[in-house]
Amino acid sequence: MEEKIRSLQALIDGASKIVFFGGAGVSTESGLKDFRSQDGLYHEHYKYPPETILSHSFFMRQPEDFYRFYFDKLLVGGLAAPKSSGQTGLPAGGERLSGVIEPNAAHKKLAELEAAGKLSAVITQNIDGLHQRAGSRKVFELHGSIHRNHCMSCGHFFDGEYLLAHRDAEKPVPHCPVCGGIIKPDVVLYEEGLDQAVINGALEAIEEADLLIIGGTSLTVYPAAGFIRYYRGNHLVLINRDATGQDELADLVIHGSIGEILGKIRVSKASEVRAL
Repeated sequence: MEEKIRSLQALIDGASKIVFFGGAGVSTESGLKDFRSQDGLYHEHYKYPPETILSHSFFMRQPEDFYRFYFDKLLVGGLAAPKSSGQTGLPAGGERLSGVIEPNAAHKKLAELEAAGKLSAVITQNIDGLHQRAGSRKVFELHGSIHRNHCMSCGHFFDGEYLLAHRDAEKPVPHCPVCGGIIKPDVVLYEEGLDQAVINGALEAIEEADLLIIGGTSLTVYPAAGFIRYYRGNHLVLINRDATGQDELADLVIHGSIGEILGKIRVSKASEVRAL
């Protein structure tokens, strides 16, 4: 393991346009549940299958049942709004959330790499906003964010805390105080497409990267998993707890905790590395 971490350190030291592509395994180390693992949400029992609940047609047909699941499993009260978020709903701000769930060592190291001019973008399949809370600024959220919510009628924005205020209501569906329309989370549900602008930005970052680090994902969720086909850079690194079907494509594969692995990386500014 230590030899592989030294190899990762050398690759990071030699790169100037690193892109990180991450999945649920990045957030589980902060205490959040994933979807597909043995202990994930898809293996728990509900009145309806989670895959059905998290679909556009179910949301439109049964918004009360959708929001009961959403409040219970996805909009976790311990997830404070990202520090970089300048948007507010009615009322203002999401910083009043408890903040129990915090970025882990992986989130923090990626933000440090970006601040040093080494990492150009984070591409995430997660919707929790923990990368931004750690300080990352250029984050492509492929599946949206629980911190963004909009009225389906007038488009007014609301933060996650505004929605949480409705969690214990007899009818938990949040409505817009401006026009009365139903508020929908800005998360990509089944039967919905990914945001094209986010896709374009993510693919451009991958195409321009000289080092692509993939972490915390089994690379089984499409179309996101297919993004690695656009990588033309020097080295591909895979970090995951378990083996993936794409391991043979990587120059370096490390199986283990992504927080522990990235936490051991020393960060030098891009200008300092070039001067050596």
